[in-house]
Amino acid sequence: MKVAYVFAHPRAASYKLGRMILPQLEAGTHGVEVVGMFFFDDNTFVLRRGDPIGERLAQVAADKGMLLMMCDMCALERGLAAGEPRWCDAAGMGRAEPGECHVVDTVAGVQVGCFPDLYAALAGNMPDQVITL
Repeated sequence: MKVAYVFAHPRAASYKLGRMILPQLEAGTHGVEVVGMFFFDDNTFVLRRGDPIGERLAQVAADKGMLLMMCDMCALERGLAAGEPRWCDAAGMGRAEPGECHVVDTVAGVQVGCFPDLYAALAGNMPDQVITL
């Protein structure tokens, strides 16, 4: 079975990913194929360059071809991206064109985007289930 994780709740990445899921992925005992992970709010901080969880996760993701993506607005607010939100109208200005956003000071392989970007990125390796933590 293929799964994608969405880290939406407080400490989901630092605790559930860092203490449970990542060790199982590293040991090859997780039991499913993880095709992607999407990070919201402060969960994005584990993807900062130098973060021990993020560095380990980046290695696993590279080895397994796993998508790592963080919410563009969340990343922009936390200094982990630069530019403008891609699909959301953060300023309420009625923007019709998507903005351009890129990661800043993250571990290797991280992407930044919104739901349309996530769906497009997973389209070639669609999960059977999406699990929100």
